[in-house]
Amino acid sequence: MVDFEKTIEQKEFDKILSEGEEDDLRELKSWLRQENRRILAEKRELRRRQDKFIAEKKQFQEKMEQEASQFEIEQKIFKQEQAFFDKKMDILKDGFTQLSAEQAKLDKERLLFEAEKNAQASFRVGGNGTELAKMLFQGVNSQLALKKRYKDLIKMYHPDNVAGDHEMVLVINKVYEELRQEFEHELRA
Repeated sequence: MVDFEKTIEQKEFDKILSEGEEDDLRELKSWLRQENRRILAEKRELRRRQDKFIAEKKQFQEKMEQEASQFEIEQKIFKQEQAFFDKKMDILKDGFTQLSAEQAKLDKERLLFEAEKNAQASFRVGGNGTELAKMLFQGVNSQLALKKRYKDLIKMYHPDNVAGDHEMVLVINKVYEELRQEFEHELRA
């Protein structure tokens, strides 16, 4: 039996068909059947592969659509989170700006308070506070008026008050005692 796939060329094939003997024609017919079966098998295999490829393509497209949908959802979530983060940053910036303004205001108030405190201290230091206390008792001409003014001043400068000053209370007590002794000395004389 002759292997027709390898040895027969197109011319020889035509020659065998037109001039060939019965054995050659049977052999050619057998070869053609085998070739036809092989081709049909390959066709079925190709169809099976094509169906498989189409199914894989469809599955791939569905997966790509799912991935695209998931990507869009994640993009939306990212944009929302970015907007939320931007709002937080704006709030923090506003907070820091407000905090800086309040800090500046507080520093200004502290400087004013220290300046006022230093001015009061320098006024007291000038006469050891007694001059101020004597000014506060100015116009007192009796022991009863002295007592009343003393009580009023102690109420104002008592350390338990908001504007209280312990040093001033000590000075007021000292001046009060001096003035009280002067009034008692005048009464005896």
